[in-house]
Amino acid sequence: MQALILAAGKSTRTYPLTLTRPKPMLKAANKTLLEWNLDALQNIVSEAVIVVGYKQDMIRKHIGKKYKKIKIRYVVQKQQLGTGHAVMIAEPSIKGKFILMMGDDIYSREDIKKCIKHKYSILVTKVKNPQNFGVVLHKNNVLVDFVEKPKKFISDLASTAFYCLDRNIFAYLKKIKKSERNELEFPDAVKMLAKNEKIYCVKSKGWKPIAYPWDLLEADISLRKNKNSIGKNSKIFGKVINSSIGNNCIINGTIKNSIIMDNTIISEQSVVENSIIGEHVHFDGRIKSKQRGAIISDGVDAHNVTIESGCKIWPNKRIKNKTINQDLI
Repeated sequence: MQALILAAGKSTRTYPLTLTRPKPMLKAANKTLLEWNLDALQNIVSEAVIVVGYKQDMIRKHIGKKYKKIKIRYVVQKQQLGTGHAVMIAEPSIKGKFILMMGDDIYSREDIKKCIKHKYSILVTKVKNPQNFGVVLHKNNVLVDFVEKPKKFISDLASTAFYCLDRNIFAYLKKIKKSERNELEFPDAVKMLAKNEKIYCVKSKGWKPIAYPWDLLEADISLRKNKNSIGKNSKIFGKVINSSIGNNCIINGTIKNSIIMDNTIISEQSVVENSIIGEHVHFDGRIKSKQRGAIISDGVDAHNVTIESGCKIWPNKRIKNKTINQDLI
């Protein structure tokens, strides 16, 4: 069996973290989102076809042509024309039954195993805000309809964009038309397939969606099980509480409920809480935090700063002797 993993998008909702890397290369518990999924697929698929586009070289270099037992093949989506288009361009690489999944959410091995028991399936989950999702309607756990971001309540079961399919889906993809967003939407093909075949709705127990930077923090804590994750060659002289510290970091301050990416220095007496700090950052200061701290992107040099809760700082900013109370773009 193969897996088709969509990893070509630009992911503006996770800015500023994805200004310098594709979203599947974001790390939770010191492992990229893409690696979490490839690990879950071990001994289930023999090959993964990864659709790449935005900053694709970073994915190719990090993952390579083989990941553990899985052979890796790349397909390039030159223009972002929707999920339907991303799947269509991979048709020559798909041989038979396959798993379709997003490269920037995290799926559990348990859920994958449940889905592949069926010829056709879709992984779904109960959500509190169905108006923000593609919602599924089913009868006896068989897909009946698919409604994108319904304005009125029709169901609280949302698609996780994980499917078990075969080559028949490509015939339906060739029939769909562009949406209002001028994109080819994959669920339109699924709806057509559902009229002729039973697509089973499998309820998820382990899906971790990463829509915004704060979702990455939640996934990180869950995957670490509230224990620290310390990367290679990092030196901890300060205090690290319930956080992930990347590779080659120097931590002199206090870190709590946060992600610190590779090659970053946190100065003495600095306080970082409920925050994400990118790679090659030198941070000297305090992040004020209620439920959310700050998002600091790669290459930022900040000295003697106070950052108010919820602020985001774009890459390579130089900040000194300031209080930051709004996003620095």
